[in-house]
Amino acid sequence: MKIIFSKNDNFFERVYKIARQIPEGKVTSYGAIAKCLGSAKSARMVGWAMNASHNYDDIPAHRVVNRKGLLTGKHHFDGTNLMQQLLENEGIKVVDNQIIDFEKHFWEPEMSDK
Repeated sequence: MKIIFSKNDNFFERVYKIARQIPEGKVTSYGAIAKCLGSAKSARMVGWAMNASHNYDDIPAHRVVNRKGLLTGKHHFDGTNLMQQLLENEGIKVVDNQIIDFEKHFWEPEMSDK
């Protein structure tokens, strides 16, 4: 599914639109979201947006990990292993904070040409 942005969306809102599209049982990376936004060197800003997203129930922040499949954002979730538990509930195996078969579970966001 391609994502359509409004010209009025700020950076965080664009990040959230992408994150909402990540299918259950899939993950993407901060860098993949930044690249989709045309701002490939802004992976850290994507991380800040995801950290700020915990006030929104409809943003699956647990599905956004680093480029190697590590749960680098896990300390922003309540509880010790909540991020891992949420991923495992979707069928994604995690060992030592690393997603097993990361490539199999990876979802590449696409921006619409519109």
